[in-house]
Amino acid sequence: MKASVVILNWNGRKLLEQFLPTVLRHTLSQEAEVVVADNDSSDDSLLFLTTHFPHVPVISLDKNYGFAEGYNRALQQVDSEYVVLLNSDVETTENWLTTLVDYLDTHPEVSAVQPKILAQTRKTHFEYAGACGGFIDRFGYPFCRGRILENVEQDVGQYNTVVPVFWASGACLCIRRQDYFEAGGLDARFFAHMEEIDLCWRLNARGKRVECVPQSVVYHVGAASLTKENPRKTYLNFRNNLLMLYKNSRRRSIVLVFTVRLILDALACTHLLMKGKLDNAKAVVEAHRDFMKMWPDFRRNRRENLSKRVVGRIPAKFRRSILWNYYVKGRRTFGDLTRNP
Repeated sequence: MKASVVILNWNGRKLLEQFLPTVLRHTLSQEAEVVVADNDSSDDSLLFLTTHFPHVPVISLDKNYGFAEGYNRALQQVDSEYVVLLNSDVETTENWLTTLVDYLDTHPEVSAVQPKILAQTRKTHFEYAGACGGFIDRFGYPFCRGRILENVEQDVGQYNTVVPVFWASGACLCIRRQDYFEAGGLDARFFAHMEEIDLCWRLNARGKRVECVPQSVVYHVGAASLTKENPRKTYLNFRNNLLMLYKNSRRRSIVLVFTVRLILDALACTHLLMKGKLDNAKAVVEAHRDFMKMWPDFRRNRRENLSKRVVGRIPAKFRRSILWNYYVKGRRTFGDLTRNP
């Protein structure tokens, strides 16, 4: 099999009912399969699949391993050249997969690609979590071609070129299976959030390329498992971002990065308190507390990542502060950043 599209499901029966038929219609062929990996759902997801889609292979995991380890275990059980991590709340379009696979076939230097990701509930605009390819700034803040912080752009074809990116969204990530496992896969300790950025950082640093191919288009609902305002999501994003920075930052920059992040995260916590979001502010504090407990366990990973790094400066990494550019210089779109270096 050339490609396996793996949908990781956890209590997502309604999402499977809504989106799986479209995925199957746009994907199944002699060279592509669709597989559902179930993270020990407690709803009737498995009954729904066996009743309505008995031809769809199902990988049943014995507990909820989260996004990261759930995919690691699922991808070990498929044997395709390319694997696609596809969220259960993604609506595909005609030729979405063949476009990505054909690109990888003709560009052996590229390890992973993502399509253009638009919002399923507002199809004229980019989707927050992936848009047209991801980047991070020097202090670890992620942003996208099509979304800078809270500013999400309308898609008018302004980012229709194929470009190298720092990270491809885990909502729809097509990657060479061999490269996925050679890079170590997703870090299971993250559980969920930031794990695809961490993986793509390793790929970029080791001389692999990650790109966005906007000729392939999908629509993503987003926040189907945890809403944007959920304190658990705040906690995972802050904690995992710090762990990712520790794992991958070069020696000469790590002290500056963590000094600035401590200040900026304190400001973020204060801002949340002023808005009355006490649980989210507490989540930021808990994220830093748990990072301090966890970072010694990541020393070996940091040494390994630095030893396997073959690239000095990753071109797709934004060398300045996205917060400074957004709030002080008023550069609210990716186009503003590239026009005003």
